[in-house]
Amino acid sequence: MSAAMTEYVIDPEDRARSELYDFIGLLLVKSANAALLRQVSQLGGDETPLGSALTVLAKIASVTSPEAAEREFNALFIGLGRGELLPYASHYLTGFLNEKPLANLRSDMSSRGIGRAEGKREPEDHIASLMEMMAGMIVGRFGTVTSVAEQKIFFQAHIEPWSIHFFSDLQATKSSVFYGAVGALGRQFMEIEAEGFGMLPN
Repeated sequence: MSAAMTEYVIDPEDRARSELYDFIGLLLVKSANAALLRQVSQLGGDETPLGSALTVLAKIASVTSPEAAEREFNALFIGLGRGELLPYASHYLTGFLNEKPLANLRSDMSSRGIGRAEGKREPEDHIASLMEMMAGMIVGRFGTVTSVAEQKIFFQAHIEPWSIHFFSDLQATKSSVFYGAVGALGRQFMEIEAEGFGMLPN
């Protein structure tokens, strides 16, 4: 996503949330190369379910080659004609691509000053793009820091209705080991975010 960069003082917990959104988006935008796999392999988690998912992902990354990651990614998201999973909100919510969820997202992006990045071919409701948008709103990449109340509105409108389903499907896929672990991490994070936003007043 294109953005105007401004520096803001961000709460450490919110910065950590933004970094995790960015991290998951980075893992899903294209197949992991050697440098990314090496970085992931050096991460460590704690004893929480989210931390445990991160630890498992790091261990799998340490024994995954770039070629294996590319094979998994292609089987999952590209395939012959289409991959095993279609990581788009429209598909998960309607069964078709480029439907009303995408139109609603584009309208919301426009109202929030979020522009489509130049050269980006994927529809904006791709899971990686939505992770990037949430990360950017939290730390102010789109002109201003987005309040938690506004984050909740965006998350509940465009991410919560389908992301846990998608990440559960990714975790359960038979054609993936590394990306299955990405799915487990994503599912845990989305469940935490959904619970956290759910505790906020409407």
